[in-house]
Amino acid sequence: MDVHHHIAPEVYIKAMESLGLAGENHWQNEVYKGWSPAVAIESMDDGGTQTAITTVTSGAAIAGHPRKVRVARECNEYAANLQRDYPGRFGHFATLPMPDVYAALKEIEYALDVLKLDGVDIRTSYGMQYLGDAAFAPIYEELNRRKAVVYCHPHEPRALQSPIPGVPGSAIEFCTDTTRAIASVLFGGTAVRYPDVRFIFSHGGGTMPFIVERFTRLAVRGAFKTMFPKGVLAELRKFYYEVAQAAHPGALSSLTRLVKVNQILFGTDFPYRSSREIGKGLVDYGFNEKELAAINRGNAVRLFPRLR
Repeated sequence: MDVHHHIAPEVYIKAMESLGLAGENHWQNEVYKGWSPAVAIESMDDGGTQTAITTVTSGAAIAGHPRKVRVARECNEYAANLQRDYPGRFGHFATLPMPDVYAALKEIEYALDVLKLDGVDIRTSYGMQYLGDAAFAPIYEELNRRKAVVYCHPHEPRALQSPIPGVPGSAIEFCTDTTRAIASVLFGGTAVRYPDVRFIFSHGGGTMPFIVERFTRLAVRGAFKTMFPKGVLAELRKFYYEVAQAAHPGALSSLTRLVKVNQILFGTDFPYRSSREIGKGLVDYGFNEKELAAINRGNAVRLFPRLR
């Protein structure tokens, strides 16, 4: 089960074009103009993936659209139709019109109660508001009540756009923005206050597993001393981490020292990477058959029992 799989509804492509963002990454633009359910399923079948839980590629960009509420709704309705038309092959993390808290709450209700989607997609940051921002407390109160899944995908912060000429944000800033988002959820108190929200972080948790000692040292200082009754590592080990762009020894060696295999999920980042590529990376790393079964599907089934 692939929990990191992008789709490109026509409404989304038009929204990006209207913002002047569609041509920022010409390679990405070409990929998405060629996206279709048939292309996705062909790749899934080639790599042995039964189900993909999908998101749009740059949900944070929708925040700047003047009709973001309508764009989010139409993306979610497209995804619900995809689920209906291809039973068992697709799920979806709902696009939310962030950072509008009231509109996001309305969309959560519609997406989860009416469309029966599988969770929500909240990006690492929206301007200077990160995942654990205090302003988002009403959203987390509702998600905690529902015991909902939050899938967190990074993007390139506008303030740091292309700091190194020729190096796209996806090469560096995606992983560092994920680490910032994890820090905001931890040190902003969101993880402790809303323990029933189940977070999935992309790309093996970004750079966080490698620098985790910096988090543990910070967590025992000053005001943070009393924030984590079970310790900051206990909070980090509750989160789920998917392996898109991270199915290689450098990332997996850090991640598997931090969390048990039962917190690791299969993800591809399709259409940028494939099920076959990621599956090979996991096998080459040396996971045994039981561990592969858990990562490839078993762990996700616990989170999404309807897709059993």
